[in-house]
Amino acid sequence: MTKIIKLKPYFKEVLWGGKKLNTEFGYSIPSDKTGECWAVSARESGESIAYGGEYGGRTLSDLWANERELFGNAEGDVFPLLVKIIDAQSDLSIQVHPDDQYAQEHENGSFGKTECWYILDCPENAKLVIGHNAKSRAELAEMINENRWDELIREVTVKKGDFIQIVPGTVHAIESGILLLEIQQNSDITYRVYDYDRLQDGKKRPLHIDKALDVIACPSKTFMEVFMDASSECDNVLKEIISCNCYSVSRITVDGKMEFEMNKPFMIASVLQGEGDINGEPLKKGDHFIIPSGYGLAQLTGNMEVIITSI
Repeated sequence: MTKIIKLKPYFKEVLWGGKKLNTEFGYSIPSDKTGECWAVSARESGESIAYGGEYGGRTLSDLWANERELFGNAEGDVFPLLVKIIDAQSDLSIQVHPDDQYAQEHENGSFGKTECWYILDCPENAKLVIGHNAKSRAELAEMINENRWDELIREVTVKKGDFIQIVPGTVHAIESGILLLEIQQNSDITYRVYDYDRLQDGKKRPLHIDKALDVIACPSKTFMEVFMDASSECDNVLKEIISCNCYSVSRITVDGKMEFEMNKPFMIASVLQGEGDINGEPLKKGDHFIIPSGYGLAQLTGNMEVIITSI
């Protein structure tokens, strides 16, 4: 029988990171400034590595390059997605991402970056930056150049279970205290607009104002256009949250037993709460794995929250 491919994450230390990846998920992290768990990553700068089973010890990019049948012979030179857990101990920079066309022209043929966030935990009245208040491109440039950030940026209150789609051109930032799952195109192209004048190794981190002004959408979408509430109970049902041209994301809360057909080229599964098994293979909170092409019927048992991502 075809087996799932469990992946060992890569961890990234950052200026704004914390230690919740250890305290909440039990991961062995490099320090208490660990902000990112690259759970499913085929990036050269931080690879996921398969463990156990036939493919143990091999990187995800190696499997994509040399065992493409595992992924339903999906096309593309690079694995298309990147799945992260982000622990924001302090505020992230205010930033924006380009679309595929702009990135290909200006960033050596890279993908652009469409991403989405699923809030796993946050303080009461936690906030995100989503969008801006400028009414024209001229006003946008003026407000940025005059550092009128309080007027420009749009903050919204969020809670556990909220789901936000961040399309290219959206000004955005994760604020302190938020733990979230991020699903994105396999790209690291980020244009930093404002970084609170913080110092890293005695220097301010570079900003990318010119490119940001090229790609920021104006006017912004409203928050309700990009917001979904994914917290509703969906016991033993694979419930789709969003589908776009880059990915589709669904959620399951397993209570006892459920099953679904693996009908995509492949699926990425992330166990966010609880424990159980899939077709007899044990699962626990913090596990991330590939359900490969040809897997057939996936039978889940236990008490778990699982996010399923596919192309």
